[in-house]
Amino acid sequence: MSGRRAGRFTLTAAGVALALAPALTVGPAVTPALAVTPAPAVAPAPAATPASAVAPAQAVGSAGVPTTAVDPGVASAAVVRPASSSTSPTALAPATTASPSASRPLRPTAADPGPDAPGPAAGLTQRVECTASSGTSPASAVRGSDPLAAVHRLADGDGQRVAVIDTGVSPHPRLDGRLIGGGDYLAGGDGLDDCDGHGTEVAGLIAAVPDPVTRTGSGVAPRAQVLSLRQSSSRFTVTGPDGRDRPAGEIGTLADAITRAVALRATVVNISEVVCVPQAQADSAGAPLRAAVRAASEAGVVVVAAAGNVDPSGTCTGAAGLRPMPALFDDVIAVAAVDGDDRVAPFSVPGPWVDVAAPGVAVASLSVGGGATGPVLNGTSYAAPVVAGVAALLRQRFPSLTPDQVADRIRATARHPAAGRDPRVGYGVLDPLAALTAEPLLLSPSQDPAGGSVTGPRTGTGPDVASRAGTGTLLPGLGQRRPDHTVALSTGIAAALVLLGAVSALLRRLRRETGRARTDRRPGPADHPDHRRPEHTPEPLARR
Repeated sequence: MSGRRAGRFTLTAAGVALALAPALTVGPAVTPALAVTPAPAVAPAPAATPASAVAPAQAVGSAGVPTTAVDPGVASAAVVRPASSSTSPTALAPATTASPSASRPLRPTAADPGPDAPGPAAGLTQRVECTASSGTSPASAVRGSDPLAAVHRLADGDGQRVAVIDTGVSPHPRLDGRLIGGGDYLAGGDGLDDCDGHGTEVAGLIAAVPDPVTRTGSGVAPRAQVLSLRQSSSRFTVTGPDGRDRPAGEIGTLADAITRAVALRATVVNISEVVCVPQAQADSAGAPLRAAVRAASEAGVVVVAAAGNVDPSGTCTGAAGLRPMPALFDDVIAVAAVDGDDRVAPFSVPGPWVDVAAPGVAVASLSVGGGATGPVLNGTSYAAPVVAGVAALLRQRFPSLTPDQVADRIRATARHPAAGRDPRVGYGVLDPLAALTAEPLLLSPSQDPAGGSVTGPRTGTGPDVASRAGTGTLLPGLGQRRPDHTVALSTGIAAALVLLGAVSALLRRLRRETGRARTDRRPGPADHPDHRRPEHTPEPLARR
C-alpha cells in the first residue's frame, strides 16, 4: 500500500486456482495489440468440449441466451480474463464432492442497477460450453475439524461485503442469503451467471459456510456478503477494433467494475485476475485501472489481487521487465501462492510488488450447481481470496483501521521469511490468527528478517521448513507460531509501577508522622543550645 512494499493452515473447501492473464489488446491509439494469454498449466484436468464440437459460435445475451443481433461496436483497450489451472484455457477442473443439500438455491435479488449498470459487451460470442456441474456421492465425505475455528471465535465477516470481480458467482446453498448480484459486463444482467466456475470457487474461499455433513470447507469469512460482478470469461470472445476476436474482459471494464463495487458499498474487493504488460506500457495501459484502485482505497475499501501465474505461452512469462496489473499498484495487497508447507508455488509470479503469500496449491472450493470441487485447484487466483477474507475479518474486528493500516497489519503479522523480505512471498505467509490478535493495534512491516513491530516465527520457503517445525506453539490449523508475550510483559510492568507507588506513599506517610512527633515533644535539657546533639534524619526503610 503506501510506500511500495518494494501457523500454517489448510483450506479444504475454498479455493480456485485460475492464474489470470487476459488477452490484453491495447487499442490502436495506444500501442499495437498485446495478447495476454492465460496463466500456466498448473494441474491437468479433463478438457471441456471444444468449440467445434458445440453448436456454431453464436452471439449471446444475458444468461447465455442467443441474441439475434449484437452490435459489433468497438471493444475497450485491454482484455483481462482469468486462466484455468489446467492444461488448456478451456479445460475444466473436476468437481468431486457434493453436499446432500446441494439443490440449487433460488436466484438472489440483484443490487439496484442504478444509472451506471453495465450492459452487454459489443461483439460478444460464446466459443466454449459452460462448465458443467458434477460431483460424487456425499457418502465418501469425512467429517473433520475447522482449521479456522480459533479465528472465527474472534471474527466471522459479519457486516462486511466482499466484491468478487471475476467470471460471475453462481447461486449456491453455502452462500445462501449473502450473495448479491452487482452486474454483468459481458452479457448484461446481475452477475450471477458463472460459465467458467472460477468466480464461484473464489467466492467459496472467501465466504462459504461449512459443508452441512462434514462440517469442513468453511470460507475465511463465512458470514460476509459476496457482491458478484461478472467481468471476464474464457468461454466468450469479443470483437476488437481490428475485427479479430479476443477473450472477453478488458482493463477498462475491470476499472469500471472496481468503481461500481465501491458504489455498491463493498468493504473489500477481490481481483483474482492479472494482465502482464511490458514496463514501458504499464503507465499508459494501466492508467484507468490505477486510478480506480486509488479511488477505492481513498473511499476506505481494501483491494486484494492475485500476483499472477507464470505462463511461458502467455504474457506472464516471468521474464524481466513484465509488470502484473493490478497487483503492481501500491494500493493493492498483492498475493503470491504457497503450498501447505509454506513452500513457494513454482507458478507464482515473483516481484517486489508481492506483499504476502497464502495457500494456493491443491485447494478445494464450491462448484457451479451446488456441489464442491476436490483439492485440485492451483493458482494465485485462489491465494488472493484467502487474504481478502482475512481483510474482511480485520474490517469487522477493527473498523477504525484504514485500508493502508489493514494491509500493514496483514504484512507485519505474516510468518516472515528467514532471510527477510522475499520477492516470492513478500513479507511472508499469511497468519490469520496473528493478524487478528497481535498488539499494538497499528503495526508496521519491516524489511529486516527480525520482523516488524511484531516478531513472528520464521517460516522458510524451501525444504528446511520441516527442520524448524516444533519450535513454537501449535495453533489449531494455523501452524507454528511463537507465543506473543506482549500482554504478559505489559501487565508485569504495570504491576511493578503500582507497587513502587505504594512504597513511595508509605515512606511519605512515615516522614510526616515523625515530623509531628518532634513538634509535640516538650523542651528539656537536651533541647538547650549547650546540649544539642547532632541532627539525625531517620533513614528510609531498608530494602530487603
